[in-house]
Amino acid sequence: MPVATSARVHPTAIISAQAYIGEECEIGPYVVIEGRVNLGNHCVIRPHATLIGPLDMGEGNMVFGGAVLGEVPQHLKFNGEETRVVIGDHNVFREHVTVHRGTTGRYETRIGSNNFLMASSHVAHDCLVGNHCILANSALLAGHCVLEDHVYMSGNSAVHQFCRMGRLSLLSGCSASTKDVPPFTIQQHINHVCGVNVVGMRRAGIPAAGIDAVRRAYQLIHRSEKPLPTSLLQLEAELGDVDVVVELITFIRDSSRGINIADSHHQPGVSIRQAA
Repeated sequence: MPVATSARVHPTAIISAQAYIGEECEIGPYVVIEGRVNLGNHCVIRPHATLIGPLDMGEGNMVFGGAVLGEVPQHLKFNGEETRVVIGDHNVFREHVTVHRGTTGRYETRIGSNNFLMASSHVAHDCLVGNHCILANSALLAGHCVLEDHVYMSGNSAVHQFCRMGRLSLLSGCSASTKDVPPFTIQQHINHVCGVNVVGMRRAGIPAAGIDAVRRAYQLIHRSEKPLPTSLLQLEAELGDVDVVVELITFIRDSSRGINIADSHHQPGVSIRQAA
């Protein structure tokens, strides 16, 4: 059990002989660290948290009581394969957060850096979470989901397996998506895109011209009567030199599950393949 000399470990903590505890780490009372867990420097593991390897965690992470990181996936076909969880730097995992390791689909669940997972949120097997994401209380990610950077999931929201949420997208409280959520958009209720995340874009430093371009894109994609492929072609012709618009178009064209289209009839999700 390699433990750095500057680490502080409470005598009631149970730490595997296979674990590594980095410099200046704090391991609280009744923490359980099981298997091959590598903790970077300056991590704080609060009382009654559980870390299960294979788990690699970077520097400056905080894990609060009742959180369980690295447990086996909730997957009927999982048969004990060698999979893992990989976590970056400066993340916060509040009380009773659960992060499950991967399956043979991707072999790992990966979380980037500077994310804030609030109490009772869940990241399922094979998910990829980017950087600077916030999962509010009881937000739920099903298996194989992808969150790009600066995504915000409000309390009690949920994302269906294999779905993606684009950069700076926002899922409102008690809402859910079974389709991909395009970058810079806000979704509420079930599969209903309702606007542009202007506040998030401003906070991210996107200039006013870029925000205006995304607003125009929203009107063409979500408020037009035209087929989706036609709207994207028009958008390319008008604003194809604007980076955030190119990002939005690329995300939609790469979508295999389709995106949600907002209109007065709450039209269900549409993909390029369906609309063509």
